[in-house]
Amino acid sequence: MSTDATKQDPTVLSARLQRAADTAARANLDALLISPGSDLEYLIGAGGESFERLSCLVLPAAGHGPGPVLVVPKLEELGYAEVPANELGIEIVTWVDGQDPHGIVADLLRRDGTEPSRVGVADVMPALHTLPLRTALPGVEQVLAGSVLRELRMRKDTAEIEALRKAGAAIDRVHARMGEFLKVGRTEAEVGADITEAIVAEGHLEAAFVIVGSGPNGASPHHALSDRVIERGDVVVVDIGGPIPGGYNSDCTRTYVLGEPAQSDVRETYAVLQAAQRAAVESVRPGVTAASIDAAAREPIAAAGFGEHFVHRTGHGIGLDVHEEPYIMGGNDLLLEPGMAFSVEPGIYQEEHWGARIEDIVVVTDDGVESLNNQSHELVVLPA
Repeated sequence: MSTDATKQDPTVLSARLQRAADTAARANLDALLISPGSDLEYLIGAGGESFERLSCLVLPAAGHGPGPVLVVPKLEELGYAEVPANELGIEIVTWVDGQDPHGIVADLLRRDGTEPSRVGVADVMPALHTLPLRTALPGVEQVLAGSVLRELRMRKDTAEIEALRKAGAAIDRVHARMGEFLKVGRTEAEVGADITEAIVAEGHLEAAFVIVGSGPNGASPHHALSDRVIERGDVVVVDIGGPIPGGYNSDCTRTYVLGEPAQSDVRETYAVLQAAQRAAVESVRPGVTAASIDAAAREPIAAAGFGEHFVHRTGHGIGLDVHEEPYIMGGNDLLLEPGMAFSVEPGIYQEEHWGARIEDIVVVTDDGVESLNNQSHELVVLPA
């Protein structure tokens, strides 16, 4: 459950619920059915957890029946005690084992005397609930609610941006300590264990992920940790992040080398990566497309002959989830707006040899961009 006082502000949450209801109506939906997860946390301030027992926020679209209802198992009710239900006008309906919660949801959707025809179901609702809901609502079309909620969530408000700033500063402090952890003779797993502790010590609730890719492992973008021993001259990619109190996430990558790089091409290639990341960040501003930021990152890399070695999108949105809208990739013609927050993280990966990535979280401002990570973009040389 969230502990962020700003997110618990009933005025903020009430506005989010109303915007969600309005957006659902414009999407020709009768209601949104939101199971535990980040969407639920965004709307009511508590995300809960999804189990075999159904928990679901039934949020009617604007103009479609009574207000929102939170359907929860009786034994989970106390877990939502922090939700300001009265102020938000949320009715709480509990059920016990032996009752049919999917039928309860269906009855709630019909209680204004009309039969629903189309509902938005949370993207992460388990199939063990979406399928029984389909049975309980025969003939009702189910679509993903994410198409509605992303319109709200990818435009961060002032409090959300401040939370992301705090998260960025916290993960910067961990990267500033990397010399304590990255040493010749230690395994990636040993380094990762220390980084995990530091992530919590520097203000996070937990480490959501820790990537320490040394030597050839750095050429695998989503390598995690292994028992490989770090050697003199290794290039090491460190990609780390996690949620701070309130649930907003950090995500930052820097590339390190232990002494003089073992490969002669490292410094020249890394300079190309620096230029690409800088060009992409400098191109961020309102009114440009997500695809154009991706192109700005790819052009210098391709021009230097490394195009086939940049194997992933340039970035992803971030907030209550580490990966969310908007996605910074080719083909995404979404126009950027103030308040959108996302990573800019080009990489060059020399398979079986070494890899490098530079990642900052940025926010679109009224006239440009603000970077939320401020550690050096240089290839950081640590003592060997």
